[in-house]
Amino acid sequence: MKVFILSAGLGTRMGQLSKEKPKQMLEIVGYPKLAWTLSNLPEGIDEVFLIVGYLKEKIIDYFGDFYGGKKIKYLEQKELNGSAGAIALAKKFIDEGEKFLVLMGDDFYLKSDLEKMLKEDWALLAYETNEAENYGLVSTDKNNFLKGVIERPHNFKKGLVNTGAYILQKDYFKVPMVRISEKEFGLPQTMIKMSEDLNIPIKVLKTKKWLPIGNPEALKLAQEKVKEFDYDEPEKLLKFLKR
Repeated sequence: MKVFILSAGLGTRMGQLSKEKPKQMLEIVGYPKLAWTLSNLPEGIDEVFLIVGYLKEKIIDYFGDFYGGKKIKYLEQKELNGSAGAIALAKKFIDEGEKFLVLMGDDFYLKSDLEKMLKEDWALLAYETNEAENYGLVSTDKNNFLKGVIERPHNFKKGLVNTGAYILQKDYFKVPMVRISEKEFGLPQTMIKMSEDLNIPIKVLKTKKWLPIGNPEALKLAQEKVKEFDYDEPEKLLKFLKR
């Protein structure tokens, strides 16, 4: 299965830390964030597409065409037009009926959650938090199928939020991208439109652990939390990352 990892953003909330390298290449316990992401992919993923943009050479030079036993390809998001704009680059690489995984390059996910996602035809991974105002709020029906996503700002402090991990298929591209601002199109909003127009249910899976790394405080926290994300053998993992 293919995975598309969004890694094109400017990382403005990182301030000076992202001045000379993309935020996905900032180090956590001595290794770039993207290296941890690639090391934590399920066995079912055999081809990786990194969607790059800002300072893309830093990513391409580090990972090359083959890393950690997986083929790496690069897609450039020349216009930073949102998550739907980024994943639109995937369309020509997906066959009819083929499932693919989408992840955010600067977030930590549990491998066990990703493995569960691979079993679904369509899915969104969500997280219950008391800081919901910082993220996109997810609503579901009684069977845990996706009903809506409200992007911030909103007034909810507690709730289920979108982690930016998805299972999609080629039917996703059958509907126009949904605009969420003057410059950006939203992937989850486009998913919802596709679900409504084509009558395709999208399962919402819930995780107990997720760590987005969007600012210096989160980057500092990640130094302490990284080994909690399914890394039962950290020394073995570090050896893997050195390859």
